[in-house]
Amino acid sequence: MLVIDDDPASLHLTSRALNAPAFDPPTLVQDARRLREVLAADAFDLVILDMVMPHLDGWAVLEQLHEVCGDHVPPVLVVTGDTRRSLQVRALRAGACDYLAKPFDPGELVARAHRHVSIHRSRSALRRQKALLESLVQQRTVQLRRSQLDIAQLLGRAAEYRDNETGAHILRMSHASTLLARRLGWSDADCEQLLSASPLHDIGKIAIPDRILLKPGPLDADEWSLMKTHTTTGAAILSVADNETLRLAATIALNHHEKWDGSGYPNGRAGREIPPAARIVAVADVFDALRSARPYKPAWPTQRAVEQIRAQAGRHFDPEVVAVFLETVDELEAIGSRFADPALPRP
Repeated sequence: MLVIDDDPASLHLTSRALNAPAFDPPTLVQDARRLREVLAADAFDLVILDMVMPHLDGWAVLEQLHEVCGDHVPPVLVVTGDTRRSLQVRALRAGACDYLAKPFDPGELVARAHRHVSIHRSRSALRRQKALLESLVQQRTVQLRRSQLDIAQLLGRAAEYRDNETGAHILRMSHASTLLARRLGWSDADCEQLLSASPLHDIGKIAIPDRILLKPGPLDADEWSLMKTHTTTGAAILSVADNETLRLAATIALNHHEKWDGSGYPNGRAGREIPPAARIVAVADVFDALRSARPYKPAWPTQRAVEQIRAQAGRHFDPEVVAVFLETVDELEAIGSRFADPALPRP
């Protein structure tokens, strides 16, 4: 407890009254100008405060307590010789929790002090418990999000492996998509959701026969029609779950082959009819595909792939996404290096 009173006799009397087994010896302050120094050195369960003091009166002390302690101001018991009702009301409005007139009964002071200390300690314990629980919930939320991302990446990689991919493509594409989204002004939460959802963009390929999916040459018209169904199949697979991230994944799966000019598939959507996440993933996906070796083509050099993306702005791709893409090529290359395909063994 902290006792602030300019009268040495009052300090002594208060100290004697509080010399009880339930309390630690109080800190006694005769000059209220030392308040900030005292508060910096220790925390208190109760402040017993005289209002009429030189240099710094009780009103100024109450203001400083709120400045220094913020939301964790200890209870303040005003003990003063001024018994005016208006003063009591003013003190309570200024933040005091109780009022005791001098001369006071020591037993009453102890009883009131005990009650306020007990309440303060209980509230402090509840705050600590609340902070602990919030920390545990936050840790668990991070773990769940990590698990959700791991599952999405594993499922996405499973689909990629059927397409003779190493699985690194979905890591590069999803991180590239997240980078573009962030530069477009998306919130951290939305970017995190995109990172989890975008790896599932080609999940529908699990329903495409190997003779089409792995065909080294061009597809005929019937084969191409069947290949295009991976968008609707992926959306159907992902739409059955009542989960915000999977709903976004379904939207991306359905729309990531739509084109800005309306010439894409499966629904021929154009411009801003195409959901923003799908517009972003389209750029990231094609850029990585161009820079990756496929059964039907070698990997393109970065500059050639960049020029292709630039040339398709307003046709295949959202011009705004392309503009951000062109500003982040170096960072996208760093993502490519971070998640590079494993080196093939020498024959």
